[in-house]
Amino acid sequence: MNGHERFENNNAEETFRIGQLAEEFDVTLRTLRFYEDKELLAPRRIGNTRIYSRSDRARLRIILLGKRLGFSLADVAEILALYDPESGNVRQLKVSLEKGEEQLTKLKNERERLDASIDELQKTIVSFRNMLAEAESK
Repeated sequence: MNGHERFENNNAEETFRIGQLAEEFDVTLRTLRFYEDKELLAPRRIGNTRIYSRSDRARLRIILLGKRLGFSLADVAEILALYDPESGNVRQLKVSLEKGEEQLTKLKNERERLDASIDELQKTIVSFRNMLAEAESK
C-alpha cells in the first residue's frame, strides 16, 4: 500500500494516513505530530502508522482555521473539547462566537495600529526624500 491509498476500517469509515492529511492541508508531518502531542488530534495506530479518521480530519480543518484567524491553541482546544452533537453543539457554537467576536476586535485594533504605523512611516519616508533631495542639491 502506498502513502496515497486510504485505509478502510471495519466500520467502513474512511481513514487517512499522516502523509495524506499533510498533503491535503499543506502542512508538514511535524505539524501533525505537534497537534497530536498537544492532544488536539488523536489518530489510531497500526504499528508505527498513524491512522486518522474523518473526525480527525474535521478537527484538523478547525485547528488550521483557528491558526489562520489568530486563535491560540488553548482557544482551539477549548472549542474542540466542546463538541457535542447530541446537544446540537450549542455550547461549542456559543463559545466559538464569543471567541470569534473577541478575535475580530483584536484584529481590528491591530489593523488600526498598523494603519497608524503605515501613515507615520509614509510621512517619514517623504521627509527623508526631501532631506536627501536638499542634501544632493547643495
